[in-house]
Order: sequence, then structure tokens, then C-alpha cells
Amino acid sequence: MDEAKIPEAWRVLRIQSELVDGIESLAKLGGAVTVFGGARFKAGSEFYEEAQKLGAILGEAGVPVITGGGPGVMEGANKGCFASSSASVGLNISLPTEQEPNPYQDMSLEFRYFFVRKFMFVKHAVGFVIFPGGYGTMDELFEALTLVQTGKVRPFPIILLGAEYWQGLVDWMRKTMLANGCIEERELHLFTIVDDAESAAKVILQHARMLQAQEIAE
Repeated sequence: MDEAKIPEAWRVLRIQSELVDGIESLAKLGGAVTVFGGARFKAGSEFYEEAQKLGAILGEAGVPVITGGGPGVMEGANKGCFASSSASVGLNISLPTEQEPNPYQDMSLEFRYFFVRKFMFVKHAVGFVIFPGGYGTMDELFEALTLVQTGKVRPFPIILLGAEYWQGLVDWMRKTMLANGCIEERELHLFTIVDDAESAAKVILQHARMLQAQEIAE
């Protein structure tokens, strides 16, 4: 049924259903790394290959990988993890122009609502790795930064992979946002810029080990 024609009360039930299904499906996942990035990078391109390396490193270290389930960077990360014993998860979204789920998902969930899907991306995250991408990638990046900045989630590493791609944005944040008092200097340190999958994985795995040590101590 056309979403616009659904009565509001029924839409609430759909949203509730997506939340319940998502929470139950991911309940046993434990800490995972969420990977974002452009859907338009083809297999064999630099960032697809780096995403596949990252997925493989994390998967072999026992850390599940979550992506948006589509092509490009998402497919690369899922593909790398899929070859390991760790869960490769895709949180797919229904779009007017259909996004075809990539074939490298041990667990594939589909969502109608972006905000429910966003909640699932964050719920189990012990880290975000953000590859170059478009509007959706930027949306997820600033969502993560806002949640950590405002203390709405337990702080976790937010890693931007691809220094050349991200440098212009970071320069603008410093020269315009910071200069106008819209952010503070410390808030420019909520993310880390790296150039390769190995460096990203090192930061993530150090954080994951720290969380495990804290849990044991508690």
C-alpha cells in the first residue's frame, strides 16, 4: 500500500513492528562496526577494495560488520566479513529506485523508515567507519557526531577513511564552523582521519578490547 494512504495509527504500528523485528534480529550480535560509504564505487575501485579489507580484518578478529546492505562500499565491507566466521549484516532500505541488496549478507533486514534503520546502525556499534560517499553518508556521519557530542550514546570511534576526500570538509568545519563559534575545538576531535583499512581497524579493535576489559572488571 502507498505509504501516503496509510492511516497515521497504522503507520505507528508499522514503525513499532520494524523496531521490534530489528531489535530481536540483532539481539545476539554483540558489539559491531558500522561501515558507511558511497554506493557508486565499483568492485576494483580503491574504496571498494579498502572496504573489503576492513571487513576481512574485523571479521577475522571476531567483530561483526553492519552496512546499509547495498552496493559499492557497503558491498565491499560485507564481502570482506562474509568470508569470516563473524556476522556480515545488511540493513537494507526500501527506496523508490530499488536498492538491490548485495549478496554478501549473513543477515539481511529490510526497513521502510530511515530513522528506525539509523537506530539499528547505532544500537550495537563499537565504532563507525565512514568512507567517501554522498548525501546519505554525510547524514550518517553528522548523526553519529551529534549523538556522541550530546552524550546520547556511549562514545565510540568515528573514523573517516580517505584523508584527501575529507580534508576539504574538515577545513571548512575549522575555518567556518569553529571560527563562528558553532562548534568547539574539542568537538573537532570526535573523529579520526585515516588512509587505509589497517589503520581504521587498529583504532576500532583497540576500543573494542577496552570495552571488553571494562565489562570484565565490572
